[in-house]
Amino acid sequence: MQAVVLAMATVLFMVGAEPALAGSPSITAAIREALHPMDRAGPTRAWIEFCEQLPQECEVDTSEPEFIPLSHDTWAILRDVNEQVNHTILAVTDKDHWGVADRWDYPDDGLGDCEDIQLLKRKLLIEIGLPRRALRMTVAIDEDGAGHAVLMVRTDHGDFILDNKRDDVLSWQETGYQYVKREGAHSLEWVWLGNRGAPVMTANR
Repeated sequence: MQAVVLAMATVLFMVGAEPALAGSPSITAAIREALHPMDRAGPTRAWIEFCEQLPQECEVDTSEPEFIPLSHDTWAILRDVNEQVNHTILAVTDKDHWGVADRWDYPDDGLGDCEDIQLLKRKLLIEIGLPRRALRMTVAIDEDGAGHAVLMVRTDHGDFILDNKRDDVLSWQETGYQYVKREGAHSLEWVWLGNRGAPVMTANR
């Protein structure tokens, strides 16, 4: 799977050098509203276990930018990574895959649920050259009222969502989700974004 990841990253870097794709945002448009944190939050238990296994994947380097400039090339990369991974990994629940309610891991066998798929997108984007600090794993409540994980990309045009439920990259306001919490940008602590009583386990596909 590692070879596939590196090959995809190389291809997508080349795509990013091409002219802007159709559907890219107007870079001269007004800056969209960012989703601001409310307070510090504890991460999910499954995230803590993931970080214990792969601590380098959870480090926060405060020398990196918290926001990235949203150029046409960067938008093309985000769209392509989102679509490629969505069409590469077969979505299955953690219960069916691992026999547990909630586990965060890389989908090295080609199978994974929402958070596994977003972790792979995050990994690819970092390998392409985007700063980890601007790529925040995020817990939301989806349209069915279930816990769901997405990847939030923080840009100078607002926060955008990479989601295994759709190939389009949307602003956080356009998804229709309720956002609960995400990785913090200053420490290993997460930050609250909304309802603290909402589900925090991301057990759906």
